[in-house]
Amino acid sequence: MTAFIHSPRGSRDLKWVVVKILERLVEDVEKDENFSEWFDRVLREAEIVDDRYPVKGFVVYRGWGYGIARRIASLLEELLEEDDHQPVLFPTVIPEDTFGREAEHIAGFSGEVFWVTHAGERLLERRLLLRPTSETAIYPLFKLWIRSHADLPLKIHQTCTVYRYETKATRPLYRGREFIWNEAHTAHEDFEDAERQVRRGVEMYSRVLDGLCLSYLILKRPEFDKFAGAVYSIAFDTWNPDGKVNQIGTVHHLGENFSRAFEVTYEDREGRQRYAHTTCYGLGISRVIAAVIAHHGDDHGLVLPPVVAPKQVVIVPIPMKGAEERVVEYAVEVAEILQGGGLRVVLDDDMRRRPGEKFYRWEMFGVPVRVEVGPREVEGRTVTLVRRDTLERSEALLDEAVDAVRELFTEMEGSLRERSWSRLRSEIGEANTLEELRRLMEERRIVKVNWCGSDGCAERMKEEVAGEIRGMRWDVEEQPTGPCVACGGEAAYVVYVSRAY
Repeated sequence: MTAFIHSPRGSRDLKWVVVKILERLVEDVEKDENFSEWFDRVLREAEIVDDRYPVKGFVVYRGWGYGIARRIASLLEELLEEDDHQPVLFPTVIPEDTFGREAEHIAGFSGEVFWVTHAGERLLERRLLLRPTSETAIYPLFKLWIRSHADLPLKIHQTCTVYRYETKATRPLYRGREFIWNEAHTAHEDFEDAERQVRRGVEMYSRVLDGLCLSYLILKRPEFDKFAGAVYSIAFDTWNPDGKVNQIGTVHHLGENFSRAFEVTYEDREGRQRYAHTTCYGLGISRVIAAVIAHHGDDHGLVLPPVVAPKQVVIVPIPMKGAEERVVEYAVEVAEILQGGGLRVVLDDDMRRRPGEKFYRWEMFGVPVRVEVGPREVEGRTVTLVRRDTLERSEALLDEAVDAVRELFTEMEGSLRERSWSRLRSEIGEANTLEELRRLMEERRIVKVNWCGSDGCAERMKEEVAGEIRGMRWDVEEQPTGPCVACGGEAAYVVYVSRAY
């Protein structure tokens, strides 16, 4: 028999399951009415993370959630390695003196650092910190690895956890003190080649997010909000149902700033010593999971795009009395055929649970397609297919089941993508005055405004309407059509204002 995964809950007592179902009915909450409570419930019931770990801001990734994280990471890693990034894994700790070599960088992160001060009972002479990001860990090695122009470009990436002591309120996946991400670091001969890599980084992140059916704004951060030590920063911001934008990825041109601090030089084609130009970019896998949940989920729970679902198809036998064995045997055959067609399949063959209980569970987990098989399907050599995002039912011949499921995947991805982009477009408003901006911010919108470029006007917007300038479009050129929304003076930029995690 083909090895496929059976439902892991088969040994649970039926009475306990019924009690849990009743508990859930009592605590059901609608996504649009109370997103925060809905989100916490999905994290718990869909086994994404458990936030009851006894250290604030740290969560345990459970099997389903970590499976999603690994698939997102794999999508990105494949693109990075096609672009000649070598996978690496650097140590978690960074020496204090190394971290302090780039002054602007340490100023940007010093308040968020976790310090290691002791080894056993002994006070360390040289403090270590848990990486908040890895530039200061990586560039001392770049100095050793790069000797000549023949060594460039050098591109590496790692998927790892990073640690930041967030002083704001923590929130699972959105704002934690430990989170999963992938970071890439590259070194180049000149500014222009590094800039080409910035564009390539943006392109790769866009492809990953498009595959996950997510909508986003690509924004160049204002000077005061760029990454510490960068020449400029590009960020991917996406909408959230609670009105706060979720920054899910950033791409930075670092120029010579870090290579000068860490003496990363190379011999050019004329035999002269030059500083390398570097870039870095990071995709917050934890935050991407949050975006997938927030954009696609519904009142039944998760709705996962097929590419990222740990299991893409769940098969639920629906036996009639006296036909149990025949139905289960047919369900096994269906599972083998679907898995043989390259699909990730789970067969929920626990006969002590009613089909409705199984439907509830797998809808909460967001499995893209449910396959129902009963005596009618056995008789006709067919399957009944239920698409998770719409719960629409269709029928297919068993011989055509793999193609039918894949066709549903394609339709589902198109629908999820269009719904996400439609929601983003509806979230964006325009304001010409502070009063209009205040009203739209109270409606929890993303607001497009004209800005003169001064820090004072940016601070005024933050103080008077509780909105942050997120940046100007990087992928689309937009020209101001009126005066600065804050001071009424001549505007230089069109920027987007919102609240943010």
